[in-house]
Amino acid sequence: MSAKRMTTSGKPRDPLRFVKPAVRALSAYTLAPRRVSVKIDQNENPFELPDALKRKIVDRALARPWARYPEFDPRELIEALARHSGWRADGILAGNGSNEMIEALLLATVSPGTRVVIPQPTFTVYALLVRVLGGAPVTAGLGPDLEYDMDALRVARRESGAPLLILCTPNNPTGGWIAPERIADLCAEEDGLVVVDEAYHEFSGVSAVPLLSRHPNLVVLRTFSKAMAMAGLRLGYLLASPDLVREVNKARLPYNVNFFTQTAAIAALAEPETLAEGVRRLVALRESLSESLGALPGLRVYPSRANFLLLELIEKDPKIVFDSLARRGVLVRDVTSYPRLSRCLRASVGSASENETLVAALREILA
Repeated sequence: MSAKRMTTSGKPRDPLRFVKPAVRALSAYTLAPRRVSVKIDQNENPFELPDALKRKIVDRALARPWARYPEFDPRELIEALARHSGWRADGILAGNGSNEMIEALLLATVSPGTRVVIPQPTFTVYALLVRVLGGAPVTAGLGPDLEYDMDALRVARRESGAPLLILCTPNNPTGGWIAPERIADLCAEEDGLVVVDEAYHEFSGVSAVPLLSRHPNLVVLRTFSKAMAMAGLRLGYLLASPDLVREVNKARLPYNVNFFTQTAAIAALAEPETLAEGVRRLVALRESLSESLGALPGLRVYPSRANFLLLELIEKDPKIVFDSLARRGVLVRDVTSYPRLSRCLRASVGSASENETLVAALREILA
């Protein structure tokens, strides 16, 4: 049945007229589902939490009433995150994935016309949410090798007067990063907020969190979806000055983190060596995969500090390569629609066997 209804005068009435024109003009963040044997398109962790830890989580969840809401103020989770991150508990906010924390922060800071500096290419959700809220993304280009260009960031902030700068480091989908001392410079140079998305920080070995005590205009975002191997449970958190967290908390929906996710996160954080070993394992696999792919003809592999690699096809059409991989049961991410990445695909670091399958498939396709 059509979404349109008839008025009493017999003329059709379109409910979409109530949606902001700017929103109707946007393309949604989408991902087409495909069934494959090697799924390395979403930067997920290929290694599950240990079965013993899963059973411990389930047992704790079964001991709790499911008909009751989770804690309105999840203090046990926040305290565990404070111990894990090394930042004060009153400066932490937890959410349904780091995407919700990005949304809450922007809801609290972006009004119609607010300018937000966002390097390109990067995670597309930043600019999407800014536009939905009526803000204006301001582009700051990356360097010639897709590295962060500090001069471009400074110029964009200064000329636009933007009160927000969003940085993903390591950057998705390029794998580039910014050293903490450069982030400190950005915090000191301008009065606006510097938002650092650290979704992949565990794989880089560096973090901006130690800067929080000296820079009240710094905001750090983290997730349990990558290194923590809990993408299916959706947990992210925001770290900032307590004053700022109190304001962003007003944009957070109540009971936004379900009790099962809270239980799982607390249990996982109690086993830091298990998580650390998983990170070491993935970093070693990343370096091995980068070396193997770099030896293939017609393929450029960009340096990465994350759990994925950006691959540039020198001669072959990347869309043909993408489809050829999918026919062989290997799903990577097509990023050709991103600025400056028209010849690129992104591949997550998988298990050893998954990585071998990817290399073998690309060797055959590129030959």
